[in-house]
Amino acid sequence: MADSSAPDGYFDAASTEPPHPAARAALLEALDAGWADPARLYGRARSTRMLLDRARARVAGVLGARPDEVSFTSSGTQAVHLAVLGGLQARRRAGRHLVVSAVEHSSVLHAAELHEADGGEVTAVGVDRAGRVDPAAFAAALRPDTALACLQSANHEVGTVQPVAEVAEACRAAGVPLFVDAAQSLGRVDVPGGWSLLAGSAHKWGGPAGVGVLAVRKGTRWRSPLPADEREARRVPGFENVPAVVAAAAALEAFRADMRDEAPRLAALVDRIRERVPAAVPDVEVVGDPARRLPHIVTFSCLYVEGEALLTELDRAGFAVSSGSSCTADTLRPSHVLEAMGVITHGNVRVSLPRGVASADVDRFLTVLPGTVARLRRSALNALDP
Repeated sequence: MADSSAPDGYFDAASTEPPHPAARAALLEALDAGWADPARLYGRARSTRMLLDRARARVAGVLGARPDEVSFTSSGTQAVHLAVLGGLQARRRAGRHLVVSAVEHSSVLHAAELHEADGGEVTAVGVDRAGRVDPAAFAAALRPDTALACLQSANHEVGTVQPVAEVAEACRAAGVPLFVDAAQSLGRVDVPGGWSLLAGSAHKWGGPAGVGVLAVRKGTRWRSPLPADEREARRVPGFENVPAVVAAAAALEAFRADMRDEAPRLAALVDRIRERVPAAVPDVEVVGDPARRLPHIVTFSCLYVEGEALLTELDRAGFAVSSGSSCTADTLRPSHVLEAMGVITHGNVRVSLPRGVASADVDRFLTVLPGTVARLRRSALNALDP
């Protein structure tokens, strides 16, 4: 059934999921009960600390981790930066080689660029046309001086699920810790095993923005790349936003429970889009793995249409979608993910369905899209031949 938390025509859940009702309720309660400093010893502070510890345990339960392995950050991006740079910092004696996939989120690649500028070496493992790495190719990139490897759980632009378990086994055999950016998949699908470090972002599962999750397995060497601070087991500096953390934990548990029934429904709606768009719109390429994918994301590229113009027209028709990477869409650069896949990089549309989206909204989108693309193509042709 449709849920009022999913606005009509909002198809950009991969950027941010609409707030979950569980997050709202938990946030309001925690604003009254959890505002004190959790590091102090008086009664109200101890109560706030209990709320923080309880939230940590709830998130750890979803991750399959121990509570003391979980820390809260100010964003998913900060969690990624701390995981990558902290993992590299702790293993400088082992080497300065970093392995990443070519389709990692920009936050991972920016951390890799910083490592490279500091004298480190980076190997980017390519992907196939579906956006998936070959576990054997990833394993072959590992070296005796590899300090850290990074592989996302699933791609944020095309939804392709990566072979984390196979890569984790290769990393374990090589003695290399594996960082998994699970921002796009947490709460939607099971967390893959074998990771040494993991990051997530609360607004991706309907929690509040400004809360990230950093998990560091016991036995994994990690050293903060930031100045020392006493907070969050010395992993994350700054005063904890306890009400937001409590809301994030409540949303993650509720969202994960919702997805047990909702994920198959979303996957069926995505299948409908994957089948009907190329049948109704000429010169369209649907990208990403058709089977090994997240349930809510589908991306397609339209020849002879600028992606930004198509997004604007769809917005006028009442649909919020994105084009290319949500983190680089304003740079006019082609998507590094689509480039790595070797598919069309312009005129692309990413549809990512939120929890509770109405089937009728998807059908309306499929009705509006063909005429919108046709009008834009006619306009482009007329501009070339006045």
